[in-house]
Amino acid sequence: MNKKIVSGFAIAAAATLAFGAVATAPANAAPKTEVTLAFMGPLTGPDAQLGQDQYPGAEWAIALYNATNPKTKVKLIKADSQCDGTVAANIAPGVAANKAVIGVIGTSCSGEARNSFPAYKAAGLTMVAPSASAVSLTDPKAPDRGFPVFHRVVAHDGFQAPALVRYATKGVTSPSIYLVDDQTTYGAGLIKYALPSAKKIGVAGTDSVPRGTADWTSVAAKVKAAGANVVIYGGYTTEAAKFFKALRDGGYTGILAAGDGVNTSDFPDLAGKAAEGVRLTAADVPFENLLTKDELASFTKITGVKVPGLYSTTAYNAARVFLTCIEQGKLTRSAIQVCVNNTTFKGAGGSSIKFNRYGDIIGGADVGGYLVKDGKIKYDGLA
Repeated sequence: MNKKIVSGFAIAAAATLAFGAVATAPANAAPKTEVTLAFMGPLTGPDAQLGQDQYPGAEWAIALYNATNPKTKVKLIKADSQCDGTVAANIAPGVAANKAVIGVIGTSCSGEARNSFPAYKAAGLTMVAPSASAVSLTDPKAPDRGFPVFHRVVAHDGFQAPALVRYATKGVTSPSIYLVDDQTTYGAGLIKYALPSAKKIGVAGTDSVPRGTADWTSVAAKVKAAGANVVIYGGYTTEAAKFFKALRDGGYTGILAAGDGVNTSDFPDLAGKAAEGVRLTAADVPFENLLTKDELASFTKITGVKVPGLYSTTAYNAARVFLTCIEQGKLTRSAIQVCVNNTTFKGAGGSSIKFNRYGDIIGGADVGGYLVKDGKIKYDGLA
């Protein structure tokens, strides 16, 4: 990251645009050219925190760019798909029809991505996702793959799932694992790829519980009856909080663990006492671990966020992919797609990003382990 950009940064107040967009161009600068990027993910609904944690990373990247590049300005608009595939399928055609949009920072969730593909493929609109991690999205043999428009700056669940099993069972004597998924593209996929590693250690049982389930007492009773001392959940925050509460209320005293779909800043409050000690993973390094003191101050000044949330880093990186191409004068959808497919990009902390043919980051990425302690999610090192 260019520290001169941070130290020389000045930005005008934001204005409201279509889709609840945020203007990031200084008010007194009349740009010669203006293009639009869309951030697509959950901003309302039960999984809103996932997108709300990510959005500031993209917002900050674009603000820095607009402050130092007077030739081509960038607008950032919001497309709230609520981590819901059905909502995403209804929103994506509208984003695709907006001729000003030349790229999509998103989606946050895998189901959103899969259901957005038809509209974005037809429109030739490139996507760079900060957290959609289902393996099938980039599997050349999968019918729901996003080729050629989908890319992601996060490692897929083929990397995260084994790391989650390692982290969940670390230090546990004679681990016996119970795995539960929420039947979503993301949750079921995460557990699918976790299962082979878990079987090598010891599996007490598995279950698949529909997303939106309110009463988890029967599932908790199954876990206790199975004698499991480690529970791994594949799904999102709202259900995980209910499930983990039911387990603790039912007398379960073993390890609770989940993937990045649960690693959102609101999880400790939603789960209450049941959150304490929960082990979480994510293919992400906390933004504050990569930023200098001045950079973090700039981030807070621009976004109003004091502590960056999970995947602020990857949202920043996704935005930087597009901004790098825009800096090179790639201002059409077709030019953006060629640039994204063929360029090596620099992410936060000097990381190198290059995509393979099907949109995965070459070489994958490290998976971090996170621990809930004293009501806060804290980075605990590599999983």
